[in-house]
Amino acid sequence: MMGYLIYFLLLMIIPIWAQMKVKSTYNKFSKVPTSTGVTGAEVARRILDENGLYNVKVLETNGFLSDHYNPMTKTVNLSTDNYHGHSIAGAAVAAHEVGHAIQDKEAYAFLRFRHALVPVANWSSNLSWIFILIGIFTTMTSMYLLGIILMAAGVLFQLVTLPVEFNASSRAMDQLVSSGIIRNSEEREAKKVLSAAAMTYVAAASVAVIELLRLILIYTGMQSDD
Repeated sequence: MMGYLIYFLLLMIIPIWAQMKVKSTYNKFSKVPTSTGVTGAEVARRILDENGLYNVKVLETNGFLSDHYNPMTKTVNLSTDNYHGHSIAGAAVAAHEVGHAIQDKEAYAFLRFRHALVPVANWSSNLSWIFILIGIFTTMTSMYLLGIILMAAGVLFQLVTLPVEFNASSRAMDQLVSSGIIRNSEEREAKKVLSAAAMTYVAAASVAVIELLRLILIYTGMQSDD
């Protein structure tokens, strides 16, 4: 019983810690202006133009840290604070989202793979627990196994997301420095923002993998009971 309690506490604590980390880091560096004084929108536009992505628009979107790149509409969408703000945090986030646009232009393999997994991951994640619960209550191991397979598709999506996000952050740092948007003394702060944001994806993937492994162990126990 105690083992299960610790397990579920870990599943709760890991993502909460990651969210607190990214929020505290972002809030800290959202108050630190860049030496060049450019806004997040200007950062995105400059990097896009320097990479020949004139067709990609930079738009303002509502919400806190709701920034994202939409490959369907070819738009970099920045939250209000980052769109209008002059902070290191805003510049780092804007450059990161443009990093995804550059990946899209270059047909980055992991990005393409993740896009292909989106519809599969969406419905498989919703259906997986239905089959797992059916398998538990009816002791039908085949139903339980089907649920695990469906959940594995969602876990695969989480894992593929990691190289996509880390690569976008790497591209962001290269672009921020090469374009002169941030100075050498500001690189460390920008990296902290990007690293903290990446931890949310690492946490999500870790929780997903741990839960999948637990279900696999339960399945092997069901098989041995048979």
